[in-house]
Amino acid sequence: MPLLHFTIAVKLFLCLQLASSTINIPPGYSVPAVFVFGDSIVDTGNNNNLITQAKCNYPPYGRDFLGQQATGRFSNGRVPSDLLVDALGIKEFLPPYANLSLRPKDLITGVNFASGGAGFDPLTSQLAPAISLEEQLGMFIEYSKKLEEVVGVARAKFIIANGLFMVAAGSNDIANTFYLAKIRQIQFNIDSYTDFMARYASAFAEGLYAAGGRRIGFFGAPPLGCVPSQRTLAGGIERVCVNEYNAAAELFNGKLHTALDQLQTSLPNSKLVYVDIYHPLLDIIQNYRKYGFEVADRGCCGSGKIEVTFLCNKFVKTCNDPNKFVFWDSFHPTEATYSYLVAPIIQKYISNFL
Repeated sequence: MPLLHFTIAVKLFLCLQLASSTINIPPGYSVPAVFVFGDSIVDTGNNNNLITQAKCNYPPYGRDFLGQQATGRFSNGRVPSDLLVDALGIKEFLPPYANLSLRPKDLITGVNFASGGAGFDPLTSQLAPAISLEEQLGMFIEYSKKLEEVVGVARAKFIIANGLFMVAAGSNDIANTFYLAKIRQIQFNIDSYTDFMARYASAFAEGLYAAGGRRIGFFGAPPLGCVPSQRTLAGGIERVCVNEYNAAAELFNGKLHTALDQLQTSLPNSKLVYVDIYHPLLDIIQNYRKYGFEVADRGCCGSGKIEVTFLCNKFVKTCNDPNKFVFWDSFHPTEATYSYLVAPIIQKYISNFL
């Protein structure tokens, strides 16, 4: 076989493998619905009608989404929320709760409450501005009442108790509120600030439990120092990974993990699971060619070094093939990167939820 045809065949095989990623649930268990909370990594369009700069319902975002729609997802295509429900065999996309065209049947299998720019620190959500985690919890409680109207009280309680709750936040707290804006540095050093974040994360877990959630997972913070925008802002002329930012993410992750383990002992029938995203994503960034990528230190949009949200717009050029890039813009990975991460990571932890 000619080399060119062989290369194309390999890429096609990899694409099919990624597209068919599934999560196998142990016999005797089910996951009837998924509920997602957090920030832009998992937001599927809740910010579209907000007055905020943390939104992306315009091109070139969504250039590889169904119908090339800019839906408010902070990537070129689907985001972890979508890939999770797809891999679980629930549905192809996880709709945003703020979507005005949401149908009653959409409620039954779960919806998304995440908001780009949100954080565990309440101040972080004010800076964006974004829908705070407290407000996201309020939206879930409102959702629960709507679900009861659709399927009845008993079935609604079953769906919520057996549904998978996933929370992805913390990146904006560390990267923006603490390091970029430096606002919290007046009150905290990074050690005390990550303590502060972990307490708020723990309180949010308690809130989800009080609202009926039992299977609750928290994604840890990613290797923030290797995100293109952070390399540009603090990585020097060579734009190297910023070790201080990575260390801060790891510091928080350790405290989050400990807080969830301790909290689970006091919440009957709860499954509080820490999900490590830091090391899998760092491996892709450091060994990007092993995964079929060609660029890992900048995004596909514009120069890839600083463009994100409103700086990534229809007036800037994008790369020819986002599948060759680890990052879509200077902060958010491409759908191709997420495809390598979501199903394998959740498969690793799925038994811990059940």
